[in-house]
Amino acid sequence: MPTPAFSVCVYCGSRPGADPAFAEVADQVGRWIGAHGGQLVYGGGRSGLMGVVADATLATGGRVVGVIPRALVEREHAHRGCTELLIVDTMHERKRLMAERADAFLALPGGIGTFEEFFEAWTWRQLGYHDKPIGLLNQNGYYDALLRFVEGSMAGGFMDGSQMRLIEVGTAWEPLLQHLVSAAGLAQPDRLHAI
Repeated sequence: MPTPAFSVCVYCGSRPGADPAFAEVADQVGRWIGAHGGQLVYGGGRSGLMGVVADATLATGGRVVGVIPRALVEREHAHRGCTELLIVDTMHERKRLMAERADAFLALPGGIGTFEEFFEAWTWRQLGYHDKPIGLLNQNGYYDALLRFVEGSMAGGFMDGSQMRLIEVGTAWEPLLQHLVSAAGLAQPDRLHAI
């Protein structure tokens, strides 16, 4: 298999969520990655949005790297169809490998695991551990309350605009994904067309 054009780490739920639109977007994101010769890096599960984005990437010829801790292999139903499935000992090792294998990060809707991964990638960027673009897909207002909380933190003096400029928030998946790949310096925007 040829070297991927880019590698996007997608954080998302191990559950499908209440709104079918969440799974539809996960499918579209995966198909876009695969159709553009990209690689998906994700948590290695077969269930929920995680499984949807992985299956869609594989279905369109993309490469999929799943990273899952041994303790979650059964619980999250490890996706044995991944191009590369890495079974690790700890969550710390999982997140480190996912970050190392990615050129950019994208958070779709999800639960506390998604929140934690997104905030860690954001914190690492602020601290200078990486300078990779980070996107938050605020699909159907899913992250509105979280963004209000962050605004409250800024108003309270614990954050400022420089930290907010380290992430890209978008309500539409395709322009956000195009922006992340372009910001990583891996493709020209005019080559990133709709599928």
